[in-house]
Amino acid sequence: MDYRTIPLDDTSARELAATGLRYALVDAADPDALDGWIRADFRGFHGRRPSAEMLAGARENFAARRNIAVYDDEGPSREPVGTVNTWPAPLTVPGGARVDSWAISSVTVAPTHRRRGVARALLGGELRTAHALGLPLAILTVSESVIYGRWGFGPATWSTAWTIDTKRVRWAGGETTGRLSFAEPDEYAEIGERVLDRAMAGRHGEIGLQPYLAKRLIGPLPADPDAEKLRLVRYDSATGEPEGFVSYSLKGDDDFTRHTVEVRYLAAATPEAQRALWRYLLDLDLVAAVKVWTRGVDEPVQALVNDIRGARVTDLEDHLWVRILDVPAALQARTYEQDGSVVLDVADDLGFAAGRFRLTVRDGRAEVAPTDDPADVTLAVNALGSVYLGHDVARGLALAGRIEGDVDALDRLFRTAVPPRLSTWF
Repeated sequence: MDYRTIPLDDTSARELAATGLRYALVDAADPDALDGWIRADFRGFHGRRPSAEMLAGARENFAARRNIAVYDDEGPSREPVGTVNTWPAPLTVPGGARVDSWAISSVTVAPTHRRRGVARALLGGELRTAHALGLPLAILTVSESVIYGRWGFGPATWSTAWTIDTKRVRWAGGETTGRLSFAEPDEYAEIGERVLDRAMAGRHGEIGLQPYLAKRLIGPLPADPDAEKLRLVRYDSATGEPEGFVSYSLKGDDDFTRHTVEVRYLAAATPEAQRALWRYLLDLDLVAAVKVWTRGVDEPVQALVNDIRGARVTDLEDHLWVRILDVPAALQARTYEQDGSVVLDVADDLGFAAGRFRLTVRDGRAEVAPTDDPADVTLAVNALGSVYLGHDVARGLALAGRIEGDVDALDRLFRTAVPPRLSTWF
């Protein structure tokens, strides 16, 4: 079945109808309906009103998603008062497997229609849909971190932003290999998508990217006001294999020797590519600072420069949020770096993942089964989502009272030596 046309959730439809609102799938073949949905989505995130060129590009991009709208047919406007879209996205989990997860995006509610159950219907409906499809996980990136815990999501990756003072630091990362060259985004797009897929598959927490998500990392989208400022540099190995790229723009200063490099995205499928691209950025002439966002908590830039205080973390925030829908399927999909056994008692107000389960790991692979044995660890489903990808958060959650029991056993099983990372938004 085409996931874009799966019937809408009956519970959400009834809840919204009771408040005088209509729940509907948006037909991607109807440009007027899709344009209205896109305008509502832009408005929900305080974006500018999209131009005709932007709408044309967005129609192509969103046609690959399941777009859902809420309408107030009694009001004067024909545009939605609520939006959401979803699609199955492969999430890389510890061990390298890519697990289909229900990606949720574009959740908006018009400020004119708050407190009418719109968000509850949109999120609840898509979680019920994902569960009915047999998907073990739902995932999202959030604009506000106080909303999604009530739906059973927990923050599972964190991202960092960096500012590097290139007048202060010098490269200390050793010699680099391979070849760097400028590329035109349109000409590089197909190669860039392959590089991105390889990079995303190689790190747990990353997701497989729809073409739209890949395009915006490689080059400018239609009507991007900064399109002419974008530069793209590719990295190929010594044998000519494409392994990375960096897209960036330069921001001027009154002093022409003190430009700022703003990195749109740095993709590296190999350590050699990562090192060479960082060296390229840090060695640029007429530049005083390099700024980069959405990197992992283990980004090694301080090890690559001679003065670690010249490379500063300027932001650390939650990024990917994970919602477990099927405990056995989710826990058996990943691998573990230590063997052991623990009984988990999982609370879930929405009922999808509630239960008591014994997790047994042998040779890194898990077996999970319901059990009546006494619980070693008691936790809510959002806390399970937070530890699922291997981040070092279990002890903090225990300190806050959100995990009870043998937290050390839980931490030993779930934590990974390399922390998870998601390096883009969706």
